[in-house]
Amino acid sequence: MITWMQRHKKWLVITIWISTIAFVGAGFVGWGSYDYGKSSGAVAVVGDRKISVEEYQREYSSLYGQYARAYGNQFNQEMAKKIGLPEAAVNLAIQKNLILSYADDLGLTVTDEDIAKELVKMPAFIKDGKFDKELYIRVLTQNGTTAVAYEKSLKRDLLLQKVESLFDINPSSNEVNNLSKLLFAQDDLSIQILDPKSIKIDYDDTILRDYWNINKIKYMSTNSYELAISKLPFVTVSPTEDELKEHYSKFKTDYKKEDGKIKSFEEAKDDMIKVLSIKATKKDALKKYLALKKDEMKFDATTVIFEDKLPFSAENINEIKTATVGDVLKPFEGTDGFSIVKLIKKIDPKPLAFAMAKDMVKADYLDIKRSEKINNIAKEAMKDFKGEHLGFVSRTSIDKIKGLNPNEAYGFLNKLFMSKEKEGRIDLGEKVVLYKINSSKLGTDTTTQEKSVKDILLRLQKEELMTSLIKNLENRYEVTSSLDNKE
Repeated sequence: MITWMQRHKKWLVITIWISTIAFVGAGFVGWGSYDYGKSSGAVAVVGDRKISVEEYQREYSSLYGQYARAYGNQFNQEMAKKIGLPEAAVNLAIQKNLILSYADDLGLTVTDEDIAKELVKMPAFIKDGKFDKELYIRVLTQNGTTAVAYEKSLKRDLLLQKVESLFDINPSSNEVNNLSKLLFAQDDLSIQILDPKSIKIDYDDTILRDYWNINKIKYMSTNSYELAISKLPFVTVSPTEDELKEHYSKFKTDYKKEDGKIKSFEEAKDDMIKVLSIKATKKDALKKYLALKKDEMKFDATTVIFEDKLPFSAENINEIKTATVGDVLKPFEGTDGFSIVKLIKKIDPKPLAFAMAKDMVKADYLDIKRSEKINNIAKEAMKDFKGEHLGFVSRTSIDKIKGLNPNEAYGFLNKLFMSKEKEGRIDLGEKVVLYKINSSKLGTDTTTQEKSVKDILLRLQKEELMTSLIKNLENRYEVTSSLDNKE
């Protein structure tokens, strides 16, 4: 999932030229995502504008919230770092401040009246049909911010909107009509679907072993590590009511609901006990770590583990990979307790024995042979292609493509209407579709689609304009970022 998210990160980011007025109750979650030192420091400087840690955190929280809503409990801080969300938040803040610097040069401003007009429209601050100042202050306090900070961020957003309004465009009805006809063009189509899974390949252990002997270098073990390990399961503490209340008064902002609001004392009780149990166990683990480091205690066991089987977090695995032989590493927190690890030996990759590599060898051998057969079948079929005649299809004719699931059909039709060839093959992961376009025609009755087409055209034109503007502004204003100094 991480790879997919990295590939599709761009569409989850709220682009700067779209109005981004913060919605109270969802936009002030402070995850402590990146260590930029003191909160008064600048994350980056764009022209004469400084990007504060607070502003960076706002962008990070917004992006994090998008992924959290899309993936639920699967998404966490570790995954956010892997896909580069902290860097994306910094870059987003820089791009916004390039636009804001441009607004400064144009002499655009946001008045107190502009801010007031926006505030009185926000449902979060409305009581009995009108803006309520006490409710406004209370909601902001519950979300860990102040009126000054919130109105400052609101002012930035309104200024961005003013720049955005300078690029308002309105495609002509002729442009929309012509694009609609093109997007909803239809092809009279014949196809043949080839599925490698339906192709039988004969093989036995002798054939697979011969293939393995030739390709041994492809089937290597991962790095492995000889480790001495001691474990401490989590202890269960039983704090008094007074101790819990004292803890809650100091750390209540750490206990938040999914919507970002702080949990009540009763709601946070179980979480607090868990946190205190982890702290107590960590204290014991640190004592044991010092004793093990001084050889005053013995490790529980010694074992050799392949890198891809290490039962630790990615951060902890990296500590093992970069450690020096003989190092005793500080306790690793896991799902059931803490582990203290000593690196005894690093073992380089080596070719896997046939028995260990057999499943991978079989899969590769079958893929290659099936691919060869598919290519031969496709080559012969295209000499005098007949296929199944589907009649006229458009980009939306997913149900007409029998033998493909909806995702495959969508992918095929999308590639078909992007292709310049009247006949050929389209690869869809495992399956291959041979096709022949017998004739084509432009879309006719596209009236019902023209609104969505106009929206698409507006978005594409505005994105192109704003992307060009940002590139120009990057050469106009000096940008320095503390991210450049981080490893």
